[in-house]
This record gives sequence, structure tokens and C-alpha cells, in this order.
Amino acid sequence: QVQLVESGGGLVQAGGSLRLSCAASGRTFSRYSVGWFRQAPGKEREFVVAIRWSGSTTNYADSVKGRFTISRDNAKNMVYLQMSSLKPEDTAIYYCAATQRIMITMTTQYDYWGQGTQVTVSS
Repeated sequence: QVQLVESGGGLVQAGGSLRLSCAASGRTFSRYSVGWFRQAPGKEREFVVAIRWSGSTTNYADSVKGRFTISRDNAKNMVYLQMSSLKPEDTAIYYCAATQRIMITMTTQYDYWGQGTQVTVSS
């Protein structure tokens, strides 16, 4: 079992940067792939980026490619999302999630979810 807690959200101006953190518990965390998802008011939760347990493979949504970077430190049970060149359309609640399944870009493949952290980008 894995427990996840997100942090680092806040208010930032367009063009700014923000770093989100996902702290995980569980001795088998390093064997899980981890994804970041986001949900804006009135919209469905969408895939942002994911990283496999080894850290050797990453997948980015087209909307964030070149602006967001995911990384993990298995020794510390931490996953990070570095966000740059933020846009108002990035405003959403951001969730981290963990899975041992294959299709890591799919919301339904994830077994464990954090509570979310709010990111607001102003114009």
C-alpha cells in the first residue's frame, strides 16, 4: 500500500515557475510508476505527465511538453513536478498517483491518489 501527499501549490503569475512535490510512504514505492494529473473546475481529470518506477521512461501530455519536468528520488520516496512558463490554462488541482500497471497515461490505471494541491496562474 502507498500513501501520497502533494505540496507546493500556490498562486503564481503567468510565465512564472512552481515546483510541486509528492511525498510517498511504503517500502515498495520504488516499484511504482507515478503520474501527475490535474482537474480544473467543470472539467474532467486529465493526464499531465508520468514516470516509470525506474525513472528511465517518461510520458508528457502535449500541452505541457517542454514546460514541465517530472523527476523522482526513490531513496527519499519523493516525486517532483517542475513547472515553468506557466499559463492561466494550467490552473487546476494537481494530483499525484501511483500504479504498478502498464498504461501509465490512463487515469483508470492508478490505484493510489493524493489529496491534491491547488495551482492558480494569474494573467
